[in-house]
Amino acid sequence: MALIAGLLIGSGAGDEAGTEPGRAASGEDAREQASRRAVDRLSLRQQVGQLLVSSFDEAAMPDYIRRRLRARETAGVILFGRNGGPEAGWRRLTRSLQRAAGEGALIMVDQEGGQVRTVSFVGPAAGQPFQGEAGAVGSEARAAGQQLRSVGVNVNLAPVADVPVAGGTMAPRAFAGNAAEIAASTRASIRGLRDGGVAATAKHFPGLGAAAVNTDDASTTIGVPRSTMEEREFVPFQAAVAEGVPLVMVSHALYPALDPERIASQSKEIVTGLLRRDMGFEGVTVTDSIEAQAVLDRSGVAAAAERSVDAGVDLILMTGSASWNEAFPQLLERARRSPAFRQRVRESAARVLELRRLLR
Repeated sequence: MALIAGLLIGSGAGDEAGTEPGRAASGEDAREQASRRAVDRLSLRQQVGQLLVSSFDEAAMPDYIRRRLRARETAGVILFGRNGGPEAGWRRLTRSLQRAAGEGALIMVDQEGGQVRTVSFVGPAAGQPFQGEAGAVGSEARAAGQQLRSVGVNVNLAPVADVPVAGGTMAPRAFAGNAAEIAASTRASIRGLRDGGVAATAKHFPGLGAAAVNTDDASTTIGVPRSTMEEREFVPFQAAVAEGVPLVMVSHALYPALDPERIASQSKEIVTGLLRRDMGFEGVTVTDSIEAQAVLDRSGVAAAAERSVDAGVDLILMTGSASWNEAFPQLLERARRSPAFRQRVRESAARVLELRRLLR
């Protein structure tokens, strides 16, 4: 599921109307041409919408989500336990979301295992530290993927690919073992979810295992030397990229050894430089929750979303139901006045559209 990096360089997008596709470059494959045509059929509002994942509080789809999906001004939704309820409720809800979107919407959950399970009747029953060796992890992931897909979920915001340190906030959620063992389990989880029909998400890049607190609750700095990160934190993410993971979630921690000023989700050095250029990741990048306290300590949601897109992130994960009302207008206004930002939006929209196509 390697997706498309560096699409459409050098051709701007129109404002409210889609632009005419440029002439295909020599040697460009059919998938790149299809993505070019798909993104060019969208208005600028719709291109911006592909960068946003919405959420809501109700058990049934509210009218504002229906309108947003129909207008193609969101790529999909993240769901929580409060949304789905019993198995029949999950199927009813996800079917209604896909009908509103015309199929292909991203429907995301957090299904790591153990206590972190959005869909309560789906596995893995054990948390990641207790899922065993890679073979068992893969089998559990495949079963979970099949069950998730059966109720209409197509993206799992798992596995956790962090290498935990003793006493760290991720220790209860990460795979057990050293960096190489965690890398093997990460690959097995990605492969199992894929076999089950669900896209996996390796998180929290470039590694949150040494964090003392969760970025949802407070700002945190990972004061680990780059050499240590290369030997420990990076290893499972490199394995995930090699496995063809379709999504990577970027953390909101500060990593002074990589970028002394910007948190990872807002750092071009980390997202575009390290993950894309150095590690060769071609899939979809997604922020951790944009409402995390580590984000809000620095700015509001709208400014944070803009900074993340500037850095090279493709999807802004909004776990607050009102955040779209802040992020969408800001991204749209910036795209209207800045050709460079418009191009940045267009590149991400193409990657997201390709992911959506693969998950139909």
